[in-house]
Amino acid sequence: MRAVYLAIAIQLIFCTIGTLAGRDFYRILNVKKSATTNEIKKAYRKQAKELHPDKNKDDPDASTKFQDLGAAYEVLSDPEKRKTYDRCGEECLKKDGMMDSSDPFANFFGDFGFHFGNGDNNQHDTPRGANIVMNMYVTLEELYSGNFVEIVRNKPVLKPASGTRKCNCRQEMVTRNMGPGRFQMMQQTICDECPNVKLVNEERTLEIEVESGMVDGQETRFVAEGEPHLDGEPGDLIVVVQQMPHERFQRKGDDLYTNVTISLQDALVGFSLDIPHLDGHKVSVTRDKVTWPGARIRKKGEGMPNYENNNLHGNLYITFDVEFPKKDLEESDKEAIKKILEQSSINRIYNGL
Repeated sequence: MRAVYLAIAIQLIFCTIGTLAGRDFYRILNVKKSATTNEIKKAYRKQAKELHPDKNKDDPDASTKFQDLGAAYEVLSDPEKRKTYDRCGEECLKKDGMMDSSDPFANFFGDFGFHFGNGDNNQHDTPRGANIVMNMYVTLEELYSGNFVEIVRNKPVLKPASGTRKCNCRQEMVTRNMGPGRFQMMQQTICDECPNVKLVNEERTLEIEVESGMVDGQETRFVAEGEPHLDGEPGDLIVVVQQMPHERFQRKGDDLYTNVTISLQDALVGFSLDIPHLDGHKVSVTRDKVTWPGARIRKKGEGMPNYENNNLHGNLYITFDVEFPKKDLEESDKEAIKKILEQSSINRIYNGL
């Protein structure tokens, strides 16, 4: 029995050594070991934009950091690979052949819709296919908390085919001999002979991150996921966020607006209520004074998260409507109300427009 315990202890020691010898993927992504898959995806996307070599040309280690980040995401976003990594580290993954030796960013950046550079597509003369613009309808809850949405696209892809075709066609000026001492300059279409190709539809799954604080009309660009071009580069797929109407809240910038209907009794004597927010937490409202129809209060920091800085939130504005009783009052009740309110009749006639 002691031999069994000793063997287990030795195995645990070797696993610990293996983990320490490899890279700490949780530290690289700056997430806890209990992080959910969505938290890992968010952390990866945020750091990938910051560490991309195109944005850190002065950092000699930028490429290495970027590759480490990709390896960390590759492992921790895959349940099986993550389970193996948690058990005995990166060395076990390599030993079991679970580490992808190809460039992970070729797929990651297409899947997540990253876009770097100045966006100038006219900096070269290479022809491009058309861009595809697609609306993505999202809820206010998703814009508040963030979410990952998968879309399936049937993408036409160029594949080799038998034979040749005319390609790179262009207009060139040629000189034609019209007889002794006579020449004519004329424009002529000149083409090259290229290997033939055909378009084949391929199903491709793209993952779009709905980031906290995104606004209606905001775009996410998937580079080279648009229409192909026989003699050039494919266009881009542009996904446009479209916010769906919400039953309780209206958004204006980072602020939220809602209406609450209260009874006449609550309007006069006060009340306490909870408003369910977009992520499920409760916003408590307490009034111990008279609330008139159209009264508005502000709850600071209970609005939408700011897109640039999710630690900042807008405000929540609550407007109150008062529901009056439908039944007729007894004369004694009327007299009692008059006595309590002690108000004389006020009849002001004015232009309220």
